[in-house]
Amino acid sequence: MTTTNPASRDLHAPGSGLPPTPIKRVLLIGASRGLGLALAQEWARDSRQVTATVRGSARTRLHELADACPGQVEVETVDVTVPAQIAALHDRLADRRFDLLFVNAGVTNQPEGTVAETSTEEFTRVMVTNALSPLRVVEALQDLVEPDGTIGVMSSGQGSVANNERGGHEVYRGSKAALNTFMRSYAARHAGERRTLVLMAPGWVRTDMGGADARLGIDESIPNVVRTLDALRGRPGLHYVDYLGRTVAW
Repeated sequence: MTTTNPASRDLHAPGSGLPPTPIKRVLLIGASRGLGLALAQEWARDSRQVTATVRGSARTRLHELADACPGQVEVETVDVTVPAQIAALHDRLADRRFDLLFVNAGVTNQPEGTVAETSTEEFTRVMVTNALSPLRVVEALQDLVEPDGTIGVMSSGQGSVANNERGGHEVYRGSKAALNTFMRSYAARHAGERRTLVLMAPGWVRTDMGGADARLGIDESIPNVVRTLDALRGRPGLHYVDYLGRTVAW
């Protein structure tokens, strides 16, 4: 099993073995706003076929994108914290196949305070949404992905245990580290398969979740996330990389 990108090089560089064709059919979980919406917009701009989800029944900017791209972007509904809704989504898409399943859904919490100062309810909310639910989605929807397709999950550089030298954001960090561990266990159970598995660290991006002080704009992160996912296509095993295709330390 490949547990990281084969080398800490820019996957976008000439001669790095880019696939002849990009990912075309995408199932994107969590796309009503922020990075998820930006991903849907980027893939739509590249004429990909995108099935993207929102959590509730309210109209969102994803619906506006679907209206602007009829036949190319479609909206589904799922709350990833409700297993019955994940199963229902699978049933609705059972006759479809995708080149990429990408799970973006996630939450943050107040960065101040230690994990010991966090309420049990808040700890549970963040862990269930960021660590447990993505794996439930992957397990439930994996059969919708082509045998040589890609399964990706939005992680974070803060999920790196090795790179945690400043502390802070303890519960969020822990949830992403747990997500990484669970995906590594998933990869171990699926060793030898042709699928590419990706833990994506998009960088600190200016969104409602990332905040106004974040270092990157969406236009700096998301196009590179898409390019990196394309570049990793056909490279089986688990890759923990950032938006530029650079390996992130576990």
